[in-house]
This record gives sequence, structure tokens and C-alpha cells, in this order.
Amino acid sequence: MASSLKSSKELVVFLGKSMIAFLESLIFTIIPKPRKNVAGEIVLITGAGSGLGRLLALRFACLGSVLVLWDINKEGNEETCRMAREAGATRVYAYTCDCSQKENIYRVAEQVKKEVGDVSILINNAGIVTGKGFLDCPDELIEKALDVNFKAHLWTYKCFLPAMIAKDHGHLVCISSSAGLVGINKLADYCASKFAAFGFAESVFMETVVQKLKGIKTTIVCPFFIKTGMFEGCSTTFLPIKLALLTAEYMGAFKVMDGFIGKNKKN
Repeated sequence: MASSLKSSKELVVFLGKSMIAFLESLIFTIIPKPRKNVAGEIVLITGAGSGLGRLLALRFACLGSVLVLWDINKEGNEETCRMAREAGATRVYAYTCDCSQKENIYRVAEQVKKEVGDVSILINNAGIVTGKGFLDCPDELIEKALDVNFKAHLWTYKCFLPAMIAKDHGHLVCISSSAGLVGINKLADYCASKFAAFGFAESVFMETVVQKLKGIKTTIVCPFFIKTGMFEGCSTTFLPIKLALLTAEYMGAFKVMDGFIGKNKKN
């Protein structure tokens, strides 16, 4: 009985937030907001070597931004760099960075400041998923999920937010997840990390509001499953509703992870 009530509550929360997002989208379709001019902005994207990070890089390349690409996968990151140049970017910098290591983040951040300049748009996109039941998940994988999906946000903010504050200019983008809004079976560590990332970004946003830093914007993105390979083999049956995977991250429910395979290690 308790489980059924909890499930119903989760569905209501999910549908309610989805409706709010839909209405916002509808309003802004009718009354479009002016697009942000990102030409010349220094945009740092973590997890840029594949998936959503790569798609973001290519989009910003078309808009005239200076790109700083971070990924632990050097080969994939350099491929994104090449593709961004072909898409029109004139200044693209690729750095190999392990976002699970605070010292590595701090070191590479200092290199970026010296070689490129002050980052004005920070997109924390890097993420990993274990896809195991909580008690079946090794401690080291839980710790890594928290390090990459959440703690990396702390350290990148520490590195790049001060310059944004000094100039009262910048944009902080947190790629959270629908799993940062609702708990999901076999994603306890992932959900915890995405909830934390959401709460952290929202809290820092409130700090900027209190400090009257009107030039620093915050965007928190909570997407559904996207076809990047991260959730290969997952189904998306949510109670009576069947939700299709998006064409480029994610949410779900009770048996969403049962067919989980994971990302091809060769990619």
C-alpha cells in the first residue's frame, strides 16, 4: 500500500513538473524570448568527447563561441575539437581532464585561464552511470559517480565563478537530469548525485540573487533519456505511459534499468 502511494506521488510530481515545463515552452513559443548572444564568449563544456557534450560543442561552434572542451577521453575530445572547427569555430581548445579528481580539475583550470582566458559560460555536463542496485554497487563506483556527477560542479565553480563575479558577467549551466527530480530503481547513486547537482546550482543561483549579481545567469537542465549510449538497453515504461527516448539523457521509473547494458567501452 505504502509503495503504491509512493509510486502515485512520484507520477503526480513528474507529470506536474512536465506540465509546468510544457506551459513555459508554449508561452515562450507564442512570445519568444530574445536569444542570448554567445559570440566571443568562452564556453567550457565538461564531458565534451561524446554524446550531449559533443552536440553542445557543435551548436556553440555555429554561434561563434570560443570553445574549451574537457573530457577524460582524449581521442573522443580531439574528435569533437575537429568537428567543431569544421562547424565554424575558429578558436577551439581540447584538454584531457578527469572530472572525478579535484586536483586534476584545478590544474587544468589554471591552464585554461593562462592559455584561453576567463571562462564566461560554464557547462557542467560530464556524467557517469553505474546502473546497479544500491547494495550491489561497489563503493568505488558510488564514490566516482558522486565525484563526476556532483563534486566536479563544486570545483569548477570554485575555479571559474570568481572571475564571473568580478565582471558581473557569466552563465552557469548545470546538466542535471529527470533523475535529479524523482528517485529511480537501480539508480540510487546517480539520482543522489543529480539531486545534489540540482540543489547546489540552485543554491549558488540564490547567492547571486542576494548579491545582486544580475549579470550572472543560471540554467539547470533536467532532461529525460537521451540516445547517447549511456543508458543503452533501458526501457522507458512509466506506469501506463510509454515515453520514447530523446534524440540526444533522462528519467524513468521502476524497471527502467532492468535491461541496462551501459556505454560501449570502445566508444
